[in-house]
Amino acid sequence: MELPILLIIIIVLALIFDYINGFHDAANSIATIVSTKVLTPFQAVLWAAVWNFAAFFVAMYIIGEFKIGNTIAKTVNEDYINLEVIFSGLIAAIAWNLLTWWFGIPSSSSHTLIGGFLGAALMHALVTDYHHVALASPDLGIFEKLKLAFQQLFTQNVVKYEKVIPIFLFIFMAPFIGMLVSVIITLIIVNFAKNSNPRKADAHFKKWQLVSSALFSLGHGLNDAQKVMGIIGAAVIYYHVTLIGGNDPYALMDSADRFKHFTTDYIWVPFVSFLAIGLGTMSGGWKIVKTMGTKITKVTPLEGVSAESAGAITLFITDHLGIPVSTTHTITGAIIGVGLTKRVSAVRWGITVSLLWAWVLTIPISAIVAGVTYLLVIAVR
Repeated sequence: MELPILLIIIIVLALIFDYINGFHDAANSIATIVSTKVLTPFQAVLWAAVWNFAAFFVAMYIIGEFKIGNTIAKTVNEDYINLEVIFSGLIAAIAWNLLTWWFGIPSSSSHTLIGGFLGAALMHALVTDYHHVALASPDLGIFEKLKLAFQQLFTQNVVKYEKVIPIFLFIFMAPFIGMLVSVIITLIIVNFAKNSNPRKADAHFKKWQLVSSALFSLGHGLNDAQKVMGIIGAAVIYYHVTLIGGNDPYALMDSADRFKHFTTDYIWVPFVSFLAIGLGTMSGGWKIVKTMGTKITKVTPLEGVSAESAGAITLFITDHLGIPVSTTHTITGAIIGVGLTKRVSAVRWGITVSLLWAWVLTIPISAIVAGVTYLLVIAVR
């Protein structure tokens, strides 16, 4: 079976995005363990990368499914997905990821990918509507045609809101949950360790931080590698259902079962997706480490254990629910929670507000860039 060139390009681009996601988000997994000097940066990225990749075996053989990948693949109505849409979304996501990495802004790779996918699909629907209006009413001016096309767009179900609304809600809920769990864990640990010898306690927490950082890296792999799987899955399913069609098994089965069939039919995609994010993590993200590890609040080994454990718990919960969240948002909320247990002023709120703006703007900017990219793609096609 020979795959179309554009589908091959999409798979390669998606894996490149996965790799970039790894080094962009490396700081999420290693910032606290590096800032507390439990591991050197090189040791930390190796440790995180191993657990990123180990998440594949957890998802495949323990959990038994890829819920988050399924959610990503179904954020857009299948009627408005084609290879050009997915290609444009990926280009936008890669561009925004590299830009924020360069400036050391810990934005969300997850929301970048989702924003790009949604923006390209909406532009595809708008262009299609415009052509229909132009054919039906050729005498209308450009702006009148655009107005009618937009009106028609708003009546269509391009976006699957039952999938997208929880994603938007968890932009704010994930860091809040991470912060709340972090506060609770920190207070419990401080209460139990208050009579301990500070030096001995510090040594114990440095050992425990290896466990907590491993758990967070496992959660990071579970969450982020599946997003790329979802995008590749959407492209492959489109290829089978629309480009092949007929008696192809994907075309004959119910749409709800297609993604699960894809993960077994193309088992190499999940494997390579988890491998790529692990390799990306090994490349590190030193610009963002400084922001995550020290600029938000100073972190001790005890607090590192609390933040990473809270982040891991949040990621495991959202993976169980099948809701893709930002690991960046999650660990940032957890680190803020640690700072709040000391005093409100321990958190550098100026940095936190800047991060919040980056989070809020990620989806709309990625959507706009993807929409413009889609127009360029169909113009040169």
